[in-house]
Amino acid sequence: MTATDYKVRRATTDDLPQLIELWRATHLPVDLLEKRFTEFQVVESSDGRLLGALGLQIVQKHGNVHGETYFDFGMSDTLRPLLWGRLQSVAQNHGLVRLWTLETAPFWKQNGFVSADADVLQKFPEPFGRTDPKWLTLKLKDDLDTVLSLDKEFALFMQSEKDRTQEMFGHAKILKVVTYLIAIGLLVFVAVGAFLLFRHQHAIKGF
Repeated sequence: MTATDYKVRRATTDDLPQLIELWRATHLPVDLLEKRFTEFQVVESSDGRLLGALGLQIVQKHGNVHGETYFDFGMSDTLRPLLWGRLQSVAQNHGLVRLWTLETAPFWKQNGFVSADADVLQKFPEPFGRTDPKWLTLKLKDDLDTVLSLDKEFALFMQSEKDRTQEMFGHAKILKVVTYLIAIGLLVFVAVGAFLLFRHQHAIKGF
């Protein structure tokens, strides 16, 4: 079968019986996932049988890729890219900035997921569970709040520089005025001195 023989879509209540069967076969927590079945994307065959499922838990702008399961794991290399493509569309539609997963298939690291370091784990959403070095993460885009914060800091910096420049210009204007006044004072002093000298010389000639 080719990729066009499969249909990938969001899970519905009609899928629950088959989903439960898949979860049980993979030893996943059925009671928990049954309440969150709307998180799952499923891939089905042309005859309507669910062949695989993958969940995306969303908290704020973060997504947890979880619950990967297949009717036949021998088909996972074919089906996983289909589910991943679907999840990427969902993540984009929700404006997610980062994905997390505990899935261990090499596929995830091959598609950009990396081990979460201490700095990144500080952003880890508590509803996803405990922080663990096993978490892989994929940054989808910059967090808008972080971008806005940086923009605000840059704007404040530019305003500060503008104020400082204006202050420098103000000081320069004052210095210029003082210089002019000193120059005028010197000219007046020279003129008065010349006038007095002229009068003194004229008075001497009069004698």
